Amino acid sequence: MLDLKQFEVWFVTGSQHLYGEETLRQVDEHSLKISNYLDQSPAVPVKVVFKPVVKTPDEIYNIMQEANSTGVCIGIIAWMHTFSPSKMWIRGLQILQKPLLHLHTQYNSDIPWADIDMDFMNLNQSAHGDREFGFIMTRMRLNRKVIVGHWQQQHVVDSVGQWTRVAAARHDMKGARFVRFGDNMRQVAVTEGDKVAAEMTFGFSVNTHAVGDLVAVIHAVSDQEVGLLTEEYESVYALAPELRKGNERYQALCDAARIELGMKHFLEDGNFKGYTNTFEDLHGMKQLPGIGSQRMMAAGYGYAGEGDWKTAAMVRALKVMGSGLEGGNSFMEDYTYHFNPANNLVLGSHMLEICPTIASGKPSCEIHALGIGGKEDPVRLVFNSKAGPAINVSLIDMGNRFRLLVNEVEAVEIAEELPKLPVARVLWKPQPDMQTACAAWIYAGGAHHTVYSQNLRTEHIEAFAEMTGVELVVIDKNTTLRQLKNELRWSEAFYR
Repeated sequence: MLDLKQFEVWFVTGSQHLYGEETLRQVDEHSLKISNYLDQSPAVPVKVVFKPVVKTPDEIYNIMQEANSTGVCIGIIAWMHTFSPSKMWIRGLQILQKPLLHLHTQYNSDIPWADIDMDFMNLNQSAHGDREFGFIMTRMRLNRKVIVGHWQQQHVVDSVGQWTRVAAARHDMKGARFVRFGDNMRQVAVTEGDKVAAEMTFGFSVNTHAVGDLVAVIHAVSDQEVGLLTEEYESVYALAPELRKGNERYQALCDAARIELGMKHFLEDGNFKGYTNTFEDLHGMKQLPGIGSQRMMAAGYGYAGEGDWKTAAMVRALKVMGSGLEGGNSFMEDYTYHFNPANNLVLGSHMLEICPTIASGKPSCEIHALGIGGKEDPVRLVFNSKAGPAINVSLIDMGNRFRLLVNEVEAVEIAEELPKLPVARVLWKPQPDMQTACAAWIYAGGAHHTVYSQNLRTEHIEAFAEMTGVELVVIDKNTTLRQLKNELRWSEAFYR
């Protein structure tokens, strides 16, 4: 789990010299109290750092320049306590390279009816000061988040915390490195894409390393490391009897542990934040990485199968956004449907690689034949996922732009035993209903691979799309196919 407290957002308040030193002193004091309140809230996972009130174009420019060059600063929260003429902000906003949240609040929650006078009015001008600030950002066509309400209201604090999580993921993606072991699954279209455009848009790079490079690291893993990891498997999971030390499949468990450790060392040595592999290229490996990929995701790495680097990058992004929250995020695939008129369901799974952070109980560590890949039987974690609200997220390359597609779903308990399906799995009801959701997903060009998230909501992905400047399409309880098809047509016209 990534510690988001290593990151900072800067609380920057705008004013001007017009109001005199006493007013500016109070502006500074109020700003410090608000920033401290946000910083101390459990709902805000990063540090909120107070910055002295800015009053001139040069002060604004300098603070934006400093934010750009400060590695731990992942964004700016801006608030206009008084009226801050927005022409002062143009140069600073032009150079700002970090996400911006416009907090439309005021220090007092209520109007002091009996005591309000012009001194109070001169000090507390957010109602129109923030509109001046909002105009210049709209005039400059700047993407930003606007949050409205009193700074002590929980919905405001929660929204700030939500935005900081997304800003942390945006920051983490800048300069992130993802490795492809082998290439794309042959003849598959949706897992391909423009890696140069992705680096220009999101900031992460994707490069291929031969599977042989990984195999060399796997072979260098010591027997002592392997032994310690197999002991960890036994202590953490319900280990199948045949995989226990001294039994007939123990060597397969050791092979799986060696593969996991090799991948771990490779990723750490190369400073990678995620990876892909494909069952069509396992040259030199004894088995397809099952438990290893599951545990790498649980450790925070991005992962996707069949060379799907876009989904691997999004798994990592959602892992960062959800860090510290209850529930998990996982690589996922829509596998098969339950077309029962009384209870339509989607079964989500993959051959092996579903993250155990979404498990409803203690996973079982098992070994079974796979029937694909042509290697020895792989070790994997088997479990059912938790019930509750969730989202499926797909990043797709539309040729002239990237599209983020979200479907809100409701996961349900799996009542059946599924004795012949020894994989991790989840059942969900897509919103608004099966027919609309599936048709909408296909109209939007959504991939069969997704990121499945229990602890994030559509608002997180919306903020991420705004920060990165990419298209967002949402399928939720209000979606109709007529409206969605119109949205897709409008998007085509907008991006043409």
